[in-house]
Amino acid sequence: MTEIRDTVILGSGCAGLTAAIYTARAGLKPLVLEGHEPGGQLSITTLVENFPGWPDGIQGPELIDNMKKQAQRFGATFEIAHLNTVEVAAHPIRLHTSIGDISTRTLIVASGASARWLGLPSEQALIGHGVSSCATCDGFFFRGKEIAVVGGGDSAMEEALFLTRFATKVTLLHRRDHFRASKIMLERAIAHPSIELRTNTVIEEVLGVDEKEVRGVRLRDVASGEACELAISGLFLGIGHEPNAKMFAGQIDLDEDGYVKTTGNVLTTHNSVVVPGVFACGDVQDRRYRQAITAAGSGCMAALETEKFLEARGH
Repeated sequence: MTEIRDTVILGSGCAGLTAAIYTARAGLKPLVLEGHEPGGQLSITTLVENFPGWPDGIQGPELIDNMKKQAQRFGATFEIAHLNTVEVAAHPIRLHTSIGDISTRTLIVASGASARWLGLPSEQALIGHGVSSCATCDGFFFRGKEIAVVGGGDSAMEEALFLTRFATKVTLLHRRDHFRASKIMLERAIAHPSIELRTNTVIEEVLGVDEKEVRGVRLRDVASGEACELAISGLFLGIGHEPNAKMFAGQIDLDEDGYVKTTGNVLTTHNSVVVPGVFACGDVQDRRYRQAITAAGSGCMAALETEKFLEARGH
């Protein structure tokens, strides 16, 4: 007979690991499926200075490793596995994964959201060394420097405006000749003296791979074909995030951008009715804050709801 687990946690970033710590301490013996990005976005982050309890900061991978060890100490187990399909309406819930089928009474979805990147080899080589997808996480490191932001929507405008608190100049690069940002956000960016907008511009290469720090970008004007270099110390991607929730489409409610909709902080719904035993936390359902500490907080909430759900059903 196939073992039925009390809970399975999908994802091993801050949200998933916090949920693992709490459910493990409650004796639920959680299984954590680490997915295609073990550790989430913190695993590719260098210094984390805004997580409480670390006055001198901590390296992202170290923070994740500490949280994983803490969860393992209380009995959580981990598997590197990819979720292929899931049946959330089944009782128990059935997960079809790369390591076989898993049955569980509850599921905590903490699969996160992946930043959209340009896909340039030089960009990928410099993530955490001047290339970032989170202004609120990394803006402080660029105080007194010149930087660039890529994008044309509200996310890019928000990133650029926030970064003016630190950078001496922010160049906003957009591949089209018009912006899709809301009128008010675009007007704020245009009016800011520290922001320069450049349209019809694409990045062909991020410079500084050999030095292991961003020193500039090679640009091309898509209208004229003219190439040039822009000296900067940091490059921020403001082209959005992709929530890792496609496998739940049609089974739990997602918003127009694919983020999991929740009620009561972490309860999932289908056609606006709560889905029993399925909870969501972290960036897969948080399009607003996307911080390590908010992800951890929602992971705690999901774990507590899971414990209450199982207790009410005699498990």
